Amino acid sequence: MTELLAQNGSGGSLLPLLIFMLPLGLLFLFMRNQQKRVRQQQSQQQAAGVGEDILTTSGIFGTIVDEDEDEGTVVVEIAPGTRIKMVRAGIARRVVEDADVDDDRYDEDQDDDADEEPDENAQGPIHS
Repeated sequence: MTELLAQNGSGGSLLPLLIFMLPLGLLFLFMRNQQKRVRQQQSQQQAAGVGEDILTTSGIFGTIVDEDEDEGTVVVEIAPGTRIKMVRAGIARRVVEDADVDDDRYDEDQDDDADEEPDENAQGPIHS
């Protein structure tokens, strides 16, 4: 009987070890990805300079007009004549406009609408 207990106790089953290691491995991967995102976010915040369009963490679009490296703040113009002072950590991302792509889409939409003939049975929004 002692031989039977010794065989069961010293069994080389890897399943319990895998069950224990799998969550730890996934946790390590998730933490590494999160740290990578944080470093990328911080580098974008530090790289934003005067004259660049940004999006704040509160969803406000604006342009950086001044920066204070000592305090870690920037002055952002959110509307003509309206400026706010905020910390760099409040910058969510830099806004890069791709005007060529937007203009092409707009032109294609207008061309499609121009080719259509008006519907004879169409009525205006309000009729008396």
